[in-house]
Amino acid sequence: MIEVEVLGIRLEESMNSPILMLQEQSGLLRVLELWIGAVEAGAIAFSLQDLKSPRPLTHELLLDVLQGVGVELASVEVTELRGGTYFAEIVLANGTRISARPSDAVALAVHAKVKVFVAESVMDEAGKIVDAELAEEDQIEEFREFLENLNPEDFTS
Repeated sequence: MIEVEVLGIRLEESMNSPILMLQEQSGLLRVLELWIGAVEAGAIAFSLQDLKSPRPLTHELLLDVLQGVGVELASVEVTELRGGTYFAEIVLANGTRISARPSDAVALAVHAKVKVFVAESVMDEAGKIVDAELAEEDQIEEFREFLENLNPEDFTS
């Protein structure tokens, strides 16, 4: 497994779709881009900015449940890329592994401040080597624009 940093969310311009960006911490510094839903993108963006929603979002609720039953979240892993679909697992401190969508798993990890890993085979297949300086500047600007359009009310039912 390769440890990655959650760089943030960028918007794919032509479809205005959010893309989660994960960058490996050492080695080639490849970036893995995962298309995710707007709700999950908002949850990740809120957690990255340490913002709180007026009511618990689903990932916050799940972490509260885990805490309530005395189980700790250890990490999350993007484990597989099959047929164009990414798969992930939530890893609990007791060794239990739970299948999850990568966007949900990363939202949990960011909120709980635990490590995120990507299987080497996934990074080898889908990771992209990017110019780190240019990518970071573009990502920061796109992330700011994304955050400017988010409101806590967007996440209430």
